[in-house]
Amino acid sequence: MDQPELGKEDGVRILHEDLARKYQLHRPKIEQLWRSFNAKQRARVFKAGIYKGIVLKHSRDWALGDVYKVIPELNLKDIAESGPDHILDMLEHRATKPLVQQYCEGVNGGPGDCEFILNSMRDNNLRYVEEFKYAFTIFEEDGYGESYCSPNASKFQIALTILARSFENGIEIETLQTLNILVEDILDASSTRSTQTRTKKSTEVIATALSKLAILPQPEKLSLQDLIAIVLDQKSSLYECLNLCHTEPVFFAHAVNAWFFSRPELLQDQKGRSLPLHTDRYISISLFEVMHNAVAGAVNWDYLHRLVELLDDSGCDGHSRRSTILQELSNVCHLEYRRAQALFKRHVQTSSGVKFFRRISGVVDDGSPRVSMKVKPEALTRSPQLHFMLRLCLAETDVFKAFDWIKKLDELHRHHPSEREEMRERDFVQSLSTVLTLPPNQVKKNQVFESKSKELAQELNSLESEVELLSFAIPIDNLLEPGMTEGALSVLDQFVVEKMGANMGSLYQDLIESCMLEVNSRFEQKKAKGEENASEEPLPTPIRAASLEVQLQHQKQKEKSRPVHSLVEKPDEAPAVTESDIAEPTQVFKVKQSTFNVFSTLFSRTQSRSSISWTEFGAAMADLKFALLPKTGSIFTFSPPEDARVKRALTLHRPHGSRIEGYRLLFYSARMQRTYGWSEQSFEVT
Repeated sequence: MDQPELGKEDGVRILHEDLARKYQLHRPKIEQLWRSFNAKQRARVFKAGIYKGIVLKHSRDWALGDVYKVIPELNLKDIAESGPDHILDMLEHRATKPLVQQYCEGVNGGPGDCEFILNSMRDNNLRYVEEFKYAFTIFEEDGYGESYCSPNASKFQIALTILARSFENGIEIETLQTLNILVEDILDASSTRSTQTRTKKSTEVIATALSKLAILPQPEKLSLQDLIAIVLDQKSSLYECLNLCHTEPVFFAHAVNAWFFSRPELLQDQKGRSLPLHTDRYISISLFEVMHNAVAGAVNWDYLHRLVELLDDSGCDGHSRRSTILQELSNVCHLEYRRAQALFKRHVQTSSGVKFFRRISGVVDDGSPRVSMKVKPEALTRSPQLHFMLRLCLAETDVFKAFDWIKKLDELHRHHPSEREEMRERDFVQSLSTVLTLPPNQVKKNQVFESKSKELAQELNSLESEVELLSFAIPIDNLLEPGMTEGALSVLDQFVVEKMGANMGSLYQDLIESCMLEVNSRFEQKKAKGEENASEEPLPTPIRAASLEVQLQHQKQKEKSRPVHSLVEKPDEAPAVTESDIAEPTQVFKVKQSTFNVFSTLFSRTQSRSSISWTEFGAAMADLKFALLPKTGSIFTFSPPEDARVKRALTLHRPHGSRIEGYRLLFYSARMQRTYGWSEQSFEVT
């Protein structure tokens, strides 16, 4: 949702509200934890939230320039070595006292911000910047921090003792921001973190194992059955993400954090303005948008799966249905591509490409602030990776052009592995074009799913600023506490039901059913009007690989039409994840120690899970005689051996940095359990 532009005085008030809310919610825990820390622990927690951990060593430390003149109390000696009361007293004062009182009165009755700055001007030669030479600021309850400029020096004298906006708000923002981060780091220190060291293997052992991993060639042309398997795999992957959001707080907290810190409001606008980084006002919106985006992606692929299967079944009716299905497939493919492209751009513009984008203030696209690129990608050819990534962000880069740029990026990564970045684009539409000739995307007509899904998305987007979930997610990692993720999703469910009459899952499930009815209705209309196109090319004869055919038959026995995963239903009530979806338990594999270590890490349920490298994972799969099919970019498909009980292949993304850890361990293990029925008990050392 677009928000009003904020000045520094707004930022002060927002950060003060954030700190007050955190302190009210977590005061006992903050005090208990901080008092339990020794001096080294207090120093570590304080430095954790500061850029590069560089802080004032003491209140007169000149090493950081003029910092000691404005926030001398935030120094390592007082915070770490003087005992816990220094910070606890400061937190209580800053979090519980009105801003006006802080301006007049300091901690424990000491000098307030006004007196402190005037003293610093006198003793430390602190001076106004030229921009605010004749400025003065009002510090009252209404309009706190609003600044005014005097026309000349004589009129300015009447307000000389009033603190200028640049100093007071700069101090307030720096102090409040630091304290907000410190509170989060104190609470974060209470969580159990992994201390288990990574398994070390010699490169020779790994190379030997990888040599057993057969590399399957990419087929020149896919059959329709291959295509159905691709769509089904992506659909299953996205439903797994939804399930993990409900069942694994670590996974959900990571998703919300990633969304919160990639929001376009963090970009500077054309006037150089951006919001304070650590403000809680967008947390509830981020949580809402994470779930909305997750269900939208799952629904898109669910609908695509139904359409492709319908296309497969339409052969028995001649070709009267073919053109209608192809047109709808084309429209939904382009819709899903634009959704994926928007997600990719969102992360690029706030990370590696942040210097090359700007937010356009006051302009909104689909409920989010408009962001434009400040450079032409071709100007960055000396940085090929960034050049390719910016090309993928351009609106004129359609799905087929995107495939070419992803191939170039993949070639770059093969020659320069250190530059590898995780790519999230899927190659489904390109695969589809090898089987069928898709009609162009129809912008104004013949739309079924696209127009209805956009309408529903707009209705839901209009609600996101109204939902209140801060009591569960301040700070965001509070979602890791028992019951917090479940509580947040339950409140979100109730909120959407009150506003829309049903939860998100039901709304989108109704959308799919409505669209399928309309597609069938169009079939009948065309049949009645005798509009069958006899000149259409016949469907290609499927070239069915034995393993894929068995895989498809196995999946069809299990795959049932089901409602979209309710985003906020309890896991035991969610129809999208049932026992019938999980593969039957397999035999116990006798494996060597290194392979056992990999799968033990994957399926471990302890908080102290370690991590494994992509290479180690590939070696373990090779030990189970799986074959590898490289796809586009960082996408790889693992195909089971011919004698495997479950013939279904598994497609996974190679992770950024080539290590599988944290939330990705949960995703990998969940996919493998659902596909093959594997668990910790499935592996024993020979």
